[in-house]
Amino acid sequence: MAHGSGGRLTSGLIDRLLLPRFNNPRLAPLADAAVVDLKEASWAFTTDAYVIKPLFFPGGDIGKLAVCGTINDLAVMGAAPMYLSCGLIMEEGLAMDTLERVVCSMGQTARLAGVEVVTGDTKVVGRGEADGLFIHMSGLGMVKEGISLGQEKIRVGDKVLINGTIGDHGIAVLSAREKLHFETAIQSDAAPLHSLIAGMLEVSDQIKIMRDPTRGGLATTLNELVRGMNFGLTLEEEALPVSKEILTLCRLIGFDPLYVANEGKVVVIAAREDADLLLKTMRSHPQGRESRIIGEVTSGPAGRVLLHTATGGKRLVDTLAADQLPRIC
Repeated sequence: MAHGSGGRLTSGLIDRLLLPRFNNPRLAPLADAAVVDLKEASWAFTTDAYVIKPLFFPGGDIGKLAVCGTINDLAVMGAAPMYLSCGLIMEEGLAMDTLERVVCSMGQTARLAGVEVVTGDTKVVGRGEADGLFIHMSGLGMVKEGISLGQEKIRVGDKVLINGTIGDHGIAVLSAREKLHFETAIQSDAAPLHSLIAGMLEVSDQIKIMRDPTRGGLATTLNELVRGMNFGLTLEEEALPVSKEILTLCRLIGFDPLYVANEGKVVVIAAREDADLLLKTMRSHPQGRESRIIGEVTSGPAGRVLLHTATGGKRLVDTLAADQLPRIC
């Protein structure tokens, strides 16, 4: 199970087994989507599988999650999402009403986002073999001319921004899965971010790279950005946007919000001189009201992420080997 958590074991599986067999210039960056050139235009192409349990959770469901997640993987590459595929793997015995709710949610989310589901597939597997429903989705989007993002563009002094609070999605799903009942309403942040990102790209040509911090959370995403590079990242704990509710619940169960999954967040590394402009632009969008500058690129320690704590200390923010475990004593 740990090999699918998005942490160190996932990276090891990709590096040792998958990358050597499939390696090519479009795959090598291991970004959220591959950028391919077709007929004098650049396109971003991505694929993802969604296996969440439970199928419905506060603020969303597996269908909404699949559409939003695929759109966001394209958007962080600077692409305008256009076309999606949908593969449904259904378990024998899945209630038709459940399937209808999920498919209606997918259709509504796609329509509101302005994308089309243009191809798909359905399969049924035996009872007990699919946790009810799995969804596999791919997406295609056109990259606007002149946009070129990549890890190699990052420079010391660049700023790190995020468009809102972290940890909401992971805790919302956990509360539904474990049937935890809280007085406060915790909602998933699942949302398509392409319009927010398009606005950012309109005002600045100094965005170096963007990522959506899903599995493994913000900490894992930032570690992926600095791994093997000659620079590091430093975060400011007091600048991290974490709601009081999420922070309290994470402390209660022993989780660190830095490692909790998000589904409606984008991490941006941009040149220092454009950081304030981007922050203003992000905050003017409904999905960026809580945007913050949370850190910057530093010369060292190379390949590491550090956190300046609220008490004045420094903490190494490493990649987890597997999933976080709840505190038991």
